[in-house]
Amino acid sequence: MREITSAGQTTEQAAEQFPRKVANGGARRAVFLDRDGVLNQNTVHNGRPYAPKRTEDFVLLPKVGEAVRQLRAAGYVIIVATNQPDVGAGLQTRETVDSMHERLRREVLIDDIRICFHVDTDNCDCRKPKPGLLLDAAKAHSIELSRSWMIGDRWRDVGAGQAAGCRTVFIDYDYSEPRPDRPDVVVRSLVEAVPFVISSSM
Repeated sequence: MREITSAGQTTEQAAEQFPRKVANGGARRAVFLDRDGVLNQNTVHNGRPYAPKRTEDFVLLPKVGEAVRQLRAAGYVIIVATNQPDVGAGLQTRETVDSMHERLRREVLIDDIRICFHVDTDNCDCRKPKPGLLLDAAKAHSIELSRSWMIGDRWRDVGAGQAAGCRTVFIDYDYSEPRPDRPDVVVRSLVEAVPFVISSSM
């Protein structure tokens, strides 16, 4: 299954055209943020993280609003890039996810939210660790990926950032799952990641 961008292209086609657009100027920097475990609390069972199931369980982590404000003040576009496979698996509705994101937008100053609802067997281009969400957002927002960051708490996030050509931050909660391969920075929270990202832009 191939994911189609808003311009009617596959994400692979968008990736081929994007470097030429950057060379023509006008590109901006972005920080791509995974959602669960980066902006809001996960539930952890037997060492594995799970996204909240209900809107009332969607709770922001401490100081993430201020962390995002600092990144925006440093000139970064803020884009959430999140896998939500429970929708594709029939375990959650899009309406519930939309409700969570309405709350997120009210409380955190983000510029865009990109979502993959697929499961692995759909073989889409957007499910992280594939870079489709980032490539499509980069095209839409004139983002130069080599000057951008992907921040996440799972190997899929780091893999997507690396595949898109971003620098990466891994928020390490010591989950019982594979670890990412050579992230640029390892931290314990989004708040801790902010100084590393901002210092890179100076």
